[in-house]
Amino acid sequence: MLADKRILLIISGSVSAFKALELMRLLRKADARVTPVLTEGGARFVTPHAVQAIAGEAVHQDLWSLTTEAEIGHIRLARLPDLVVIAPASADMLAKMAHGLADDLATTLLLATDKPVLVAPAMNWAMWAHPATRANMATLAARGVRVIGPNDGAMAEAESGPGRLSEPAEIFAAIEALLAGGMKLAGRHLLVTSGPTHEPIDPVRYIANRSSGKQGHAIAAALAALGARVTLVSGPVAIADPPGVNVVKVESARDMLAACEAALPADAVICAAAVADWRTAHEASQKMKKVPGQPPAPLELALNPDILATLSAHARRPGLVVGFAAETENVVANAITKRQRKGCDWIVANDVSGDVMGGAENAVHLVTEKGVEDWPRLPKQEVAARLAARIAEALA
Repeated sequence: MLADKRILLIISGSVSAFKALELMRLLRKADARVTPVLTEGGARFVTPHAVQAIAGEAVHQDLWSLTTEAEIGHIRLARLPDLVVIAPASADMLAKMAHGLADDLATTLLLATDKPVLVAPAMNWAMWAHPATRANMATLAARGVRVIGPNDGAMAEAESGPGRLSEPAEIFAAIEALLAGGMKLAGRHLLVTSGPTHEPIDPVRYIANRSSGKQGHAIAAALAALGARVTLVSGPVAIADPPGVNVVKVESARDMLAACEAALPADAVICAAAVADWRTAHEASQKMKKVPGQPPAPLELALNPDILATLSAHARRPGLVVGFAAETENVVANAITKRQRKGCDWIVANDVSGDVMGGAENAVHLVTEKGVEDWPRLPKQEVAARLAARIAEALA
């Protein structure tokens, strides 16, 4: 798929720059041609000699190199590739891109290129969450810059959070998707639900579950990477919003259903949220007090609306309705029954009895009218990329 494709790879200043070496190895193994550009900051973490040895091509660093300009000018260099990739993309690099600065070779190439651009952000979690970075990402997304990651995890500063560079295999998969017809979902509107719902008991307590939203958010990001306009209806989560996605934040199942209906029409809906089945029949207006010597107040439960079944039977039903089945036993059998009962087109089933909820990986079974596909255990971003590709095929 990538044979003879030319990738212009910009390596900017980040401690995770070493991962760019593995990314180049994967690209070379797929017979892609890699033209490396190393920023001054990037050269603080990886050497030009290592980059050149793995890329198999000369490393470009200096905008003012007379030799380079005589052989291949920076404008021509910007026009040669099939895709420009910045991995890692530091906060500084993203800010310069958003504001159109051109003060070194890398930023000049980015301003001069007319090719698709993919960025893989990498920075401290506080920098990623900063309003300036969020505004810069929104600006880049509006210009059509595609984004992979960042992931949530451990960082060099002994901290943890969103901002960790995506793994080389994840970036490679995103490159494959973009060059294999990249914008397959351009012009499509897709609706995704993610995270848990919180069903209030009183002003300080609620019924909830352990869903982190990582899988649903990854699906929203993967669909956006294929060019879709994505509306993500998210319950309360502690992870960053995917860039380039319209996020509607809700609390309860009733709020989530209302937001989904307000987002219609859509070409497809992916119900990845772990919606609470029940809520309290009567929400207390004041905090329920514990009275010594008396039994706890009973909680009367009521059924929540069934979002998946409602959207499957909706007057403005999307062309493709995908549900999720979080199971702890008889995973596939229960998912097959659920697909029939809910009236949806596909069910993505997974066993959540282990470390799936809140974890980084998932092993799913895709249940359709044609049968069952068993997928191996994969990073949630890769599960999302595979599902997005299947959705693009179904909507083609």
